[in-house]
Amino acid sequence: MQQLAFKMKLFPGKAQEYKKRHDEIWPELVALLKQSGISDYYIYLDEETNILFGTYKVADIDALEVLPRNPVMQKWWQHMSDIMESNTDHSPVSSPLVGMFYLE
Repeated sequence: MQQLAFKMKLFPGKAQEYKKRHDEIWPELVALLKQSGISDYYIYLDEETNILFGTYKVADIDALEVLPRNPVMQKWWQHMSDIMESNTDHSPVSSPLVGMFYLE
């Protein structure tokens, strides 16, 4: 398993809506993520900056390459694009983070 981390940014005042949408996450999206080998997926919010920090584990990093083309993923991105910084294809503006320390 490989652990990955990333950051994204919410628009001001959208934290509650972001939380609500994730509390109501679509079962087909959960199934897609699990089928792609993703587990232990966490997203945190820095309320001072509206920066989201996410981390997850993935069994096969190459399996992530197909996610952007999946209609369920594309629909989710469009669903979220009104509350966070997004690219022209509605995918979230996301930056990978570099691991600096791990304590087992």
